[in-house]
Amino acid sequence: MTLQDIIDNFSLLEDWDDRYRYVIELGRALAPFPEEARTERNKVQGCASQVWLVSSVRANAGGEPTIVFEGDSDAHIVRGLVAILLAVYSNSDAQTILETDAITLFEQLGLREHLTPQRSNGFRSMVDRIRTDARNALAMAG
Repeated sequence: MTLQDIIDNFSLLEDWDDRYRYVIELGRALAPFPEEARTERNKVQGCASQVWLVSSVRANAGGEPTIVFEGDSDAHIVRGLVAILLAVYSNSDAQTILETDAITLFEQLGLREHLTPQRSNGFRSMVDRIRTDARNALAMAG
């Protein structure tokens, strides 16, 4: 599912309960997360739920680092937030990741006002982790 698909589907859902269910469905559609990747090293700090993110770096045709992310959570709604972040960031080059503002998207979708402050902070922690991985990929490539 692309980010545009998610935005379009959100715009069709008027009721927040329907949007909430949609976020959960996005999480259910995530690829299975490898059990061996559920480590402390891959755990995102600052999330109330358990969240794991793994990144792998590949060079694109221009030699720029492109990052593929995988993620999971033990909470249904958070797994859906992970799915949204993967749609935003996965398979992007590191510089684009650093220039993309997922927090604004989070607010545009109305997620911030409908989720607890803990969930919102966790979302920010996931974005911070993704940006750190992008900065590290650029540093290693450069």
